[in-house]
Amino acid sequence: MSTTLSKESTKLGLIGLGLMGSRFLRRLNAEGWNVRGWNRSRDAILPLKKYGLQIEETLSGLVGKSEVLLSSLADDNAVRAVYFGENSVFANVQPQTIILEMSTISPDLSALLHREAAKRGANLLDLAVSGSTPAVEAGTVTLFAGGEPEIFNRCVPVFESIARQWYLMGPATAGIRMKLVVNLLLGIGMEAIAEAVSLGEHLKLDLDLLLDVLPKTAVVAPAFSGKFLKIKNGDYSPQFPLHLMSKDMNLAQSAAHQCKVELPAGRAAAAVLNGALAEKGALDISSIASPASTLAGRHNDNQGNCKPGHIVSPVNATAAA
Repeated sequence: MSTTLSKESTKLGLIGLGLMGSRFLRRLNAEGWNVRGWNRSRDAILPLKKYGLQIEETLSGLVGKSEVLLSSLADDNAVRAVYFGENSVFANVQPQTIILEMSTISPDLSALLHREAAKRGANLLDLAVSGSTPAVEAGTVTLFAGGEPEIFNRCVPVFESIARQWYLMGPATAGIRMKLVVNLLLGIGMEAIAEAVSLGEHLKLDLDLLLDVLPKTAVVAPAFSGKFLKIKNGDYSPQFPLHLMSKDMNLAQSAAHQCKVELPAGRAAAAVLNGALAEKGALDISSIASPASTLAGRHNDNQGNCKPGHIVSPVNATAAA
């Protein structure tokens, strides 16, 4: 393999073709990379084949043919299932293969992946992704890496095809540790927005107007700007599913516990997210600010009284956490 990866000669393999992985596959293909994908569930593969994307039938086949592997998986359990055991990544990976592990997982599991890759002569970066599906499609995600600077620098051409900015945060697991810091802010911020919207409703503000104005204020981070339209339209199709946000908040809480640091706001936000899993786990994280019925077409009357369909306030759940 050449010092710097090139579109002309480097074979990429992408493991995990869910919401994020399928979009990374499309983007890398559109950017001219020789990339193939593989997914545990066959249901996700058929639409991608219709786009003319290359899909490998077996994980062992993908690993054996790839000089660079990228993986985008849901959680620790999915990563363990794919990387360990018979016909897994580590059972088939070749020496000098570069592995870009993009899943949001526990730092302990990330450290294990680094050790196991090193035993086999492979080069692994934990490469955490900040940004949901629209950012992947636009190539504007931010990447946080942990690993060796030489491997990080060799992979810059791949980063340029999928991201707006990328940072080497330190040695092994530094990227995933940074991701937990970032997603702690994301989870607390979404819960704060849900409470703000709930307060606005109970103060008898026009909710459509509130949802138009609030994202234009200086206090709302860019990551949330698109969430207000989703709340207003009652469109909770997942860009970042609530169950993944809940998982990340739990990872942050677990990491904090190991470090003996208190995160009271994070603990309260995690409780709200966990409490919403049964009803809204597959929906977008913005659904924690959803009313009992969609806001579309619902306004305050002329006397400032709210019509039926109140937002279920997370304040009480937070207080009880």
